[in-house]
Order: sequence, then C-alpha cells, then structure tokens
Amino acid sequence: QVQLVESGGGLVQAGGSLRLACAASGRTFNNYAMAWFRQAPGKERAFVAAIRGSDGYIAYADSAKGRFSISRDNAKNTVFLRINSLKPEDTAVYSCAAGPNQYPLRYNGAAYGFWGQGTQVTVSS
Repeated sequence: QVQLVESGGGLVQAGGSLRLACAASGRTFNNYAMAWFRQAPGKERAFVAAIRGSDGYIAYADSAKGRFSISRDNAKNTVFLRINSLKPEDTAVYSCAAGPNQYPLRYNGAAYGFWGQGTQVTVSS
C-alpha cells in the first residue's frame, strides 16, 4: 500500500513557476513508477509526466515538453513536478500517482493503482 500526499499548489500569475511535490509512504519507493496527471475544469484527466523508479527514465506528454520537469528523490520518497512559464490553461488539479515500474512507461491512469488527493493550481492572467 502506498499513500501519496501532494503539496505546492496555489494561485500564481501567468509567467510564474511552481514546484509541486508528492510525498509517498512506504520503504520501496524506487519499486514504483510515479506520474503526474492533471484535470482542468470540465475536462478529462490528462497525463503530464512519469518517471520510472528503477532507472529514472522519464516520459512527458507532448503538451508538457519544454515547460514541465519531473524528478524524484528516492531517499526522500518524493516526486516533484516543476512547471515554468505558467499559463492560465495550466489551471487544474494536479494529482500524483504510483504504479509498478513499466517498460515502457504508461500514459494511462489505469496503470497507476495509487493516487493522491490532488493539489489545485490556479494561474491568473
């Protein structure tokens, strides 16, 4: 069982940056691939990025390449998502998820069995 708690969301002006964090419980953090998803108002949940625990391999959604950066600190059981040059369309609830290390990494939420509560990111114009 893995419990995930996100932090770092908030209200930010367009052009600003945020670093979201997701702290995981348990002692086998590197056994899990970690992913970030987001759900904007009125839209379906969308994959943002994922990072494998076994080798640190990273995958991004096409829409996330360039401004988003995922990383993890296995010693601290934490995964991060940095978002630069925030845009109003980045407004969403951002959730982290954990699943088995996958080859290749999965973009589908169904591949991740553990989810955090989410953290709200609101970008004002």
